Order: sequence, then C-alpha cells, then structure tokens
Amino acid sequence: MTTIALNLQAVLDRIERSAARHGRSASGIALLAVSKNCPASYIEEAVNAGQRAFGESYAQEAVKKITALAHLDLQWHFIGPVQSNKTRLIAEHFEWVHGIDRARIAERLNAARPDGPPLNVCIQVNVSGEGSKSGVAPGEERQLADVIAGLPRLRLRGLMAIPEPGGDTRLQRKRYALLRELQESLVRLGHPLDTLSMGMSDDLDAAIAEGATLVRVGTAIFGARETL
Repeated sequence: MTTIALNLQAVLDRIERSAARHGRSASGIALLAVSKNCPASYIEEAVNAGQRAFGESYAQEAVKKITALAHLDLQWHFIGPVQSNKTRLIAEHFEWVHGIDRARIAERLNAARPDGPPLNVCIQVNVSGEGSKSGVAPGEERQLADVIAGLPRLRLRGLMAIPEPGGDTRLQRKRYALLRELQESLVRLGHPLDTLSMGMSDDLDAAIAEGATLVRVGTAIFGARETL
C-alpha cells in the first residue's frame, strides 16, 4: 500500500473508533479528503484506495484537476469562502459547496448552475465569532436558509463550520454543539437538512461526538502541502 492509502485507512479507522465511543455508526459519517494544493497523482492514489469525495478551495487549481480526472467517477466539493468572480467556475464543476455566507453568492451560484442536478450547499456559520473567519453569525443562518430554499438550482443540505484552532476538547465540543443546535432549529422550521459538515484532522473526535455527518480531512491523508 502507498503512504496515502495507509493514511486514508488510518483516518477511516479513527472515524470508526470515534463513532463507536460516542454510540454512533461510522456509516453515517462521510469522509471528505481535502486535496487542495495536492497534485492529481495524489488524488489518484486515494481513489485507488477507495476514496471518491474530494474537497478543493481554489477554483482554478481545482478545475484543472477535475478536468484531468474526468475519467474517474468522483464527487467534488468546494470548501471555504466563495469569491464572486469564481461563482461560475464553481457552479459548473462542483457537486457541493461548503461555505455560503451571503445571499448574493447563493444567487450567483444559482444563476450560473447548468441544467441538471441542483448544487448541494451548506451555510457556513462563524461559531467562534472570529473576525478573520467567514460565515454568518449564529442566528443569521435562518434568513440565508430561506433565501437558498427559494433558489431552484441550489439544494440546501446543512451547516458547516471551521472553529478556532486549539486543543481544548471541551471548547471544540461547545462550538460543534452550537452548530448542531442551529441545524436542529432550522429543521424544526421546515428545512429538510441532513448534513453537518464539521471536523478536521485536529478536532475529528469532538465533531463526531456532536453529530458530524461529514468530516473534512486533508493533512492526515496527504501530509503537509505547499501551494502548487
């Protein structure tokens, strides 16, 4: 097995152990392999090990890889802030977008989405209140959810968060519990959400404990990376 294949299996094992600790089934937790700043060859190694969903943060870099790997049956997720001038590229090449925090971005993605399946989207919530982070403030997700629900080429799937880094497990769980509670509130209001996109290499266990349905892991699979 290659290093990437071994790393991938280690992450899957970690998810399974964490799910068991918290009384959950690992089958309800999807792994998104974050492949930004990775060459297409790394992605192919992960594909050969069974991974199908990949996350990218830089639209132009991603489209090159999506085109190069078009012969493979892969699912592409755009994660992080969406720039207005990249909405067409993203709408045309991705199946998912994690990180919508403005109605204008949602409207531009909807207008640029080609005919076919709607674009799956998550609203990013700034659960830690950091000025440097994207995301709506807790409580503002309701208005944005209503806007997205009225856009026919988008499908609102859930919420996403990237809390402040740090090793305080209690704080990690507090941030993710807030995101879960916000999602539950939206469901009660009639939004049929099924995705909690939360948890990365350093806080995977806290996210799973609080109900993550999709975890985004890059470094633990592909190693430290430099900008391509």
